[in-house]
Amino acid sequence: MAVTRTEKQQTRVHINWMIRRDMPEVLQIEQQSFEFPWIEEDFLRCLRQRNCIGLVAEQGEKVVGFMIYELHKTKLHILNFAIDPSWWRVGVGAQMVSHLISKLSSHRRTRIMLEVRETNLAAQLFFRNQEFRAVKLLQKFYEDSGEDAYLMQYQFPDSVDEAEEGSVVNRIAQYEET
Repeated sequence: MAVTRTEKQQTRVHINWMIRRDMPEVLQIEQQSFEFPWIEEDFLRCLRQRNCIGLVAEQGEKVVGFMIYELHKTKLHILNFAIDPSWWRVGVGAQMVSHLISKLSSHRRTRIMLEVRETNLAAQLFFRNQEFRAVKLLQKFYEDSGEDAYLMQYQFPDSVDEAEEGSVVNRIAQYEET
């Protein structure tokens, strides 16, 4: 039985820790989502690190999205994030980002950072809609293609990041008016 778009919009996902048995579905989503996907060893190497966390969004028994992020002293850094393409634009990604934002506080971790390929307009727009802003262009950031990346940031309300203050360059903003 196929799940209709309306049914998906009415269904909330459960966000859980990523466990080993999630890996086949995570790898399938990764392959469907990226031109230069991570392989299983990339995931395992990352998740073995003490400060690295993996989350999955589940609908019933099915993994429909995942996120890998690092914990740092003052920020969270998203390393990998993807939603099963058949579950795009129905709120799964927004629920995952909202879950991560709930981990921030004005006293400790005040921002979330991630890099987005310059050619990945869908991700740029998604994160902009989640109140992330492009703060820097990272030239030749991706080793696999030499492509540039936007460093995007979500800032916890009422917090100021002295390192970024005054140096914000939002090149995406030029497209917001059109």
